[in-house]
Amino acid sequence: MVPPAEAAEPESVKQRYARRRGRHTEWNSLDPAVYLAVQEKERALLRLFSRCGIGPLAEKRLLEIGCGSGDDLLNLIRLGFDPSLVVGLELLEDRARAARHRLPQAAEVICGDAAETNLPAASFDVVMQSTVFTSLLDERFQERLADRMWSLVKPGGGVIWCDFVYDNPRNRDVRGVPVRRIRQLFPEGRLTMWRIALAPPISRRVTAVHPLLYPAFNVLPLLRTHALAWIAKPPSHGGAGIDAAGDTSPGR
Repeated sequence: MVPPAEAAEPESVKQRYARRRGRHTEWNSLDPAVYLAVQEKERALLRLFSRCGIGPLAEKRLLEIGCGSGDDLLNLIRLGFDPSLVVGLELLEDRARAARHRLPQAAEVICGDAAETNLPAASFDVVMQSTVFTSLLDERFQERLADRMWSLVKPGGGVIWCDFVYDNPRNRDVRGVPVRRIRQLFPEGRLTMWRIALAPPISRRVTAVHPLLYPAFNVLPLLRTHALAWIAKPPSHGGAGIDAAGDTSPGR
């Protein structure tokens, strides 16, 4: 039986997002602090695909946990994933509806709790999460979701992880996930990691002066707030799968 606090975490997440919706306005895609971070993430994903041998993309079955309104999936489809092999899973109903509206009809969108999904085990080459775990404050629920994600990955596939490593002192509804915690959540995985994304408070200030200050400040690893990682699942004995790099942290 799932402990009560752990079982209540999905509803708590909904409440946290509702509070956040009241405090924050939509990101402006024309703001340099926004589009420069988006472009950096795209370049980092391309580097990850190349470095870790995740290809050809059009043949890989992809699941995103917490797909939101579909931003990442739209980008990944543009980069080469086949919409008919893409699944987005989102807890919040309004975001799931937005994703269904925006994504190609060939893509599947599921609304529900990812930890309880009945998707078949070992059915995806790539399972991705982006800024989901920082919104999960119950550590046992984090572990349950990580276990479910890992069970959905085929041998030879892996998890794409993109999330904050630092706490946000201005937002008690989120908690950073340091690299040591990622290793705890996926103890059987082989981790290849980069640090990306200039800290938003710094990014907003420096890009207001000039957009070229974003890459200048982003040179310093300590100012980057996100870990982008490929967590490779070893192939089954004698089986075929994605051939990923070993446990490394190359920085950029």
